[in-house]
Amino acid sequence: MNAWVLASRPATLPAAAAPVIVGSALAGAAGVFRLDAFAVILFAALAIQIGVNFANDLADAEKGADTEARIGPIRAVATGLLSASQMKHGIMAAFGLATLAGAYLIWLAGWVILAIGVISIIAALGYTNGPIPYGYYGLGELFVFIFFGLVATVGTRYVYDRTAPADAWVSGIAMGLLAAAILVANNVRDRETDQVAGKRTLAVIVGRNPARWLYAAMVLGSFAVIAVAVPFGFLPTPSLLTLLALPLTVSPIRTIFAETAGPPLIGVLKGTARLQLVFAALLAVGVLIA
Repeated sequence: MNAWVLASRPATLPAAAAPVIVGSALAGAAGVFRLDAFAVILFAALAIQIGVNFANDLADAEKGADTEARIGPIRAVATGLLSASQMKHGIMAAFGLATLAGAYLIWLAGWVILAIGVISIIAALGYTNGPIPYGYYGLGELFVFIFFGLVATVGTRYVYDRTAPADAWVSGIAMGLLAAAILVANNVRDRETDQVAGKRTLAVIVGRNPARWLYAAMVLGSFAVIAVAVPFGFLPTPSLLTLLALPLTVSPIRTIFAETAGPPLIGVLKGTARLQLVFAALLAVGVLIA
């Protein structure tokens, strides 16, 4: 059981939960929130995230990206805690559970959710698998921004009343930037071992320092999105409560610029995930009290 928990990468799971919280809060502000929908959406989002993490664990082990030189959380297949066959079954189970949850959401919101689910699972499996694993070609951050930001937030909002208002799109941009920042932090940490393994992440392609600046821009950019959205009327004024989370950006940004060792950079990843969850909670409160 510990091996499966490790392989699920708990530190990354806020990236799946945060957009569901925000999209559901927007639905609540519009008077269309449903507890059953929220529970099923959250379950499906977490199942997809875990499926992505399982698939990444397997693919990196098979491609030689997770070696003994890598400093970071233990990878289950590479270290022999789980066999490749076991991980394949885990991947099928995770996406199978997501599909079951998706069936209920399709019943609630129609074919659009079916399309979102199918595309999301295909994209998740293609991240580090398939003939062109785009996570190995510097496109991982774009994938995360789209699917764990825009798609997750707007898709969540859509389930409740089959609408996709502007506030969901704007919030999705902020969520996507923070989710992508988590991946940047991960790839900055693994830059050297990824380069040796031929895994051309964005951090490998542009270099460590540009990747650090990209991380800072994504983190601070999420706050800028809300700050701009409020005066333009896309989000209510209490959404500025998200600015209370700004102090949580100081330590991760300072660390990613100052450190190259694995353990401190693991702290950056975890700190960014916590930041996203707090940001999402504050945004949710802001839209609900408006």
